[in-house]
Formats: sequence, C-alpha cells, structure tokens
Amino acid sequence: MVQEIYIIDDDDSSILVFQELFKNDLDYKFISVKSHMIEIALKNIPAMIIINEDAIEVDVIDLCKRIRNDEDNTITPVIVVSSNDNIEHRLRILQESIEYYIKKPVNEKFLYYTVKNMGRLLTINRRISPLTGLPGNVQIHAELKKRLLNKEAFSVLYVDLDNFKAYNDVYGFLKGDEIIKFTADTIVSSVHTKIADGSFVGHIGGDDFVAIVPTIQCDKLCQDIISQFDAKVLDFYTPEDAKKGYIEVANRRGIIEQFPLTSVSIGVVVADVNRFFNMLEIGEVGAQVKHAAKSVNGSSYSIDRRKID
Repeated sequence: MVQEIYIIDDDDSSILVFQELFKNDLDYKFISVKSHMIEIALKNIPAMIIINEDAIEVDVIDLCKRIRNDEDNTITPVIVVSSNDNIEHRLRILQESIEYYIKKPVNEKFLYYTVKNMGRLLTINRRISPLTGLPGNVQIHAELKKRLLNKEAFSVLYVDLDNFKAYNDVYGFLKGDEIIKFTADTIVSSVHTKIADGSFVGHIGGDDFVAIVPTIQCDKLCQDIISQFDAKVLDFYTPEDAKKGYIEVANRRGIIEQFPLTSVSIGVVVADVNRFFNMLEIGEVGAQVKHAAKSVNGSSYSIDRRKID
C-alpha cells in the first residue's frame, strides 16, 4: 500500500529533495502543501507529515497543535526539520507529541532512513487493532508458533460474542464498538489477574479474540471472564431491553424477531506438549470446541481435553 506523506512548506523547496531521495521507492508518495492549507493534509489523514520549519510562515508550535488537535490525526507521525538549535524550542515541539525533530543541515541518508524506518513502524502498528489496542493475527500466529517450537504446554482460549449482529442492528456500530472494547478489557483484566506471567491476549478481528496462557487448567479463568462480562454487559442496553432480556429486530421480510442479550462464548484448546505440530491443527480443534460453547444458551465455555493417543 502506498504511503502518502505530506510535506508542509511554503516555498516548495522540500518536495524535490524527498522525491529524489525516494525515487526508487514506489511505496511512498510525497505531496507538498502550504502551511496555511494544512487542512488539505489533515482531511486526507496522511501516513506521515513532515514540516520544514525554515520554509513556513506560521508558528511551528501552533501548526503542531493544529495537527494533534485534529480528531483524525491524533496518531499521525510528525517530523519537524529545522535549523533552530535552541534546546528549549526543540523541547516545546516535542512536548506537542511530535515524533522527531531533525536539526539542519541534514545528512540525506539520515533523513532517508528516518522516514523509511518510520514507515516500517507504521506497517507494524497496522497489525495492532486500532479499536482495542491488542495485537492482531501476525502476532497471534508468532506467539503460537513460538510455544509450539519450544514444546511448551499451554491453552488457547477462543472468545467471541453471541447475538452481536442483532445488537449492532438495534444499537448501531458505535455502540457495538463499545461492547468490543469492553470485551477486550474484560479478557485482559481476567487473564492478567489469574495468570499474569507468560500470557498473551490478541484480537483476531470483529468480535473474535484469542488468549494464550501457560497452563492447561483454565476453568477458573473462563468462569471469571464470563462472570465479569455478564455483570457489566447490561450497561450497554436500555433499562427496558435489559429488563426484558432480549431485543427485537426486523428480519429481511419485515418480521420482528427476538434475540437474547449479547453473551460470550469461550472455546478452549488444551495444547499438551507434542499434541499439536502446527497452528492449523490448533485452529481446527478451536473451531470445534467454540461451536460446542456457542450451542449453549447464554455465556458458556467448553474445553477440549483430548489427550495424545
């Protein structure tokens, strides 16, 4: 995916430098914008913003604040390039949550690799769920592979929500996101309380989560996740729906159907040493055991404890 990087200067002197530096890197596209037109950059939510302080006619601190106060660009990386070597000035810029301050004159290779490595970090950060802050599939797979290679005994908890689509249909995606964040917080809290050392929690996507714990005894952990979830999930419903214990949703034919309140299902795969040889085997058993948990009404868990023959 091409990363669009906006260069903020008022004399167009910087864009040529970056275009020449990255002429062989097709993954980067540089766009020049005048400082008084910063909104053009902000509305496009760039991969990165580079400010040439020596070539702008506005106060750089104010410019940095505008970027950081923009709701869509609170995490957009910003680099300030400047000939100002006053330490207090540099600190004031960094205090605005600006990632890098590069002092001129700049070595071209230093500038190139600073931007290049920042792009690498952006790629890595895309593997983190922006909603929950939890690691995604790349890290989940790496964690499973590491434990298999080290011949560890561990358990994998596959966690997802029941009747979540019906909730989204009635309450909307923003409220649905709140339940997903709540679910993530609940799993993390339980795992860190019960089995803090050597545990891992990841977000597969949507309402699907994984917890990998260095134990094959998971009953109490599952019970704690369910207890915490069921105790607080009612806060995401209106008092009327919470009291009824269900919500009503019109299907495609306009017929009203009743759906139970959202619950949590946990399928646990016990990975004794040498039981599994790859992640696909774990995933296949995980799908089976989670299906067993979801066949029970309300929040539930099911543990696969089959041993090696």
